[in-house]
Amino acid sequence: MLRSLYDRTLALAGHRHAVWALAGISFIESSVFPIPPDLLLIPLILADRRRAFFLATVCTVASVLGGFLGYAIGYYFWDTIGHRVIEAYGLMGKYMEFKQGFDEKGAWIIILKGMTPIPYKLVTIASGAFQFDLATFAGASLISRALRFFLVAALLWKFGEPIRTFVEKRLTLVTTVALLLVISGFILVKYLHL
Repeated sequence: MLRSLYDRTLALAGHRHAVWALAGISFIESSVFPIPPDLLLIPLILADRRRAFFLATVCTVASVLGGFLGYAIGYYFWDTIGHRVIEAYGLMGKYMEFKQGFDEKGAWIIILKGMTPIPYKLVTIASGAFQFDLATFAGASLISRALRFFLVAALLWKFGEPIRTFVEKRLTLVTTVALLLVISGFILVKYLHL
C-alpha cells in the first residue's frame, strides 16, 4: 500500500497540477491543515531534482501567504476560531506566558518554531491573537519557511539519487519516521507548552 502511494505521489510530479497541489497544501498547512507540505515536496523533488529550488520557492511563498490567513484567524477570529485551535494544542494555560515571550522575542519565536515539526499554524494564529507587528511577522515567516524548505531542497538536490534509493528501499521506515516527526510536533505543543 505504501509503495503504491509513493509511486502515485512520484507520478504526480509530472502532472500539470502538481505545483498547484503543493502550493495549496503549503498554504492551508500554515493556518488549519495538520499535514506538513514536506510529505508532497520531498517526492516531487525526488521525481525531478532540477525543480528542487523552484518547488521550495512555491512552498515558501504559499506557506507565507497561508500564514497571513492564520494571522487573520488569530487577529479577527480569536473568539470564534483562534482560541479553539490554541486550546486544542493545550496552550491556553500558558497563553499569557506565551504572550510575554512573544512581546520580548516574537520574531525569533516565529523563525525558530517555523523551522521545526511544531505545527506552524500555532505560530501564525498566536501572532495574530497577540497582534504582533504584521511586517515583522511577514519577514520572520519568510526567513523561517525559506530556511526550512530550501534546506530540504538543497539536500535533495545534492544527494537526491542516494536519498531516493534509500527511501525506496526503506519506504516503511521513512514513512514511519516522517509520521513520528509530525506526531512529535503535536505532542511537544500539547504537553510541553512550546
